[in-house]
Amino acid sequence: MNAFDWDDLRFFLAVARAGRLTVAARRLEADHTTVSRRISALENALRTKLFERGPQGYALTEPGERLLAKAESMESQALAVASEVGGSDLALSGTVRIGAPDGFGTYFLAPELGALAEQHPDLTLQLVALPRTFSLSKREADIAVTLEQPTEGRLVSRKLTDYRLRLYASRGYLDRHGPIEDPADLAGRTLVTYVPDLVYSPVLDYFSGLEKYTSRRYECARVVAQVEAVRAGVGVGVLHDYAIGQFPELQVVAPSLMFLRTYWLVMHAEVRSLRRVEEVHSFILSRVKANRGLFL
Repeated sequence: MNAFDWDDLRFFLAVARAGRLTVAARRLEADHTTVSRRISALENALRTKLFERGPQGYALTEPGERLLAKAESMESQALAVASEVGGSDLALSGTVRIGAPDGFGTYFLAPELGALAEQHPDLTLQLVALPRTFSLSKREADIAVTLEQPTEGRLVSRKLTDYRLRLYASRGYLDRHGPIEDPADLAGRTLVTYVPDLVYSPVLDYFSGLEKYTSRRYECARVVAQVEAVRAGVGVGVLHDYAIGQFPELQVVAPSLMFLRTYWLVMHAEVRSLRRVEEVHSFILSRVKANRGLFL
């Protein structure tokens, strides 16, 4: 094996995480020909193919997967050295990306994280909605709030909170269509729910338990859209209790129907020692604990 330029690993990580040369180049603030050249140089030095190139982008080969684990470990150690020796984290500077389900991110985290951002002006917080496929190991986020506890990978997880969802309707809707006091009253009503093939976790499937009462559906891919549809009187929706307090026009219907779910707070083992990540992690835990009554 020939000696290689250690800096080539930075280009390798960017391509492995982005999956596309142009996206990696943009993140590295380099042109794509430079990125391509650095990847080729690394492959030549290691005498192995790290990526399969195709129309869908760059996919890691088996040797590439092995190198990814090593390169990420080296990256994390370099970040830790910068933090511990250089003191770069002492003022909580840099960026922390938090991935969260859109309901929790919009109705709880977005307003709560503002206080932390105000305390640390050099800290950039990025709040992103979790897509259907998501990878902490590829640094798509530093911290994630998930609907299920992960069982694979080098991830550190802890239970964040249980939360409750119930059926809600607007007062205007109930005035027009009559009260809904028990599940049988859902007959012929429109249920505002998820788009089935976009449900990325089985815990989001509420309709399968309600279809025996009504077959009418109005499907929205986002929680925010569901809330707005219910507020507009489109139908009845299964909504998060913690999100509804700000909407006095919504009220619980068929109160015997209730769904209990759990949020988990997760981060990759390689970043847990970074002070800025640990501070954000601790802040989220503390704010959820302080607002426990919102969730249950």
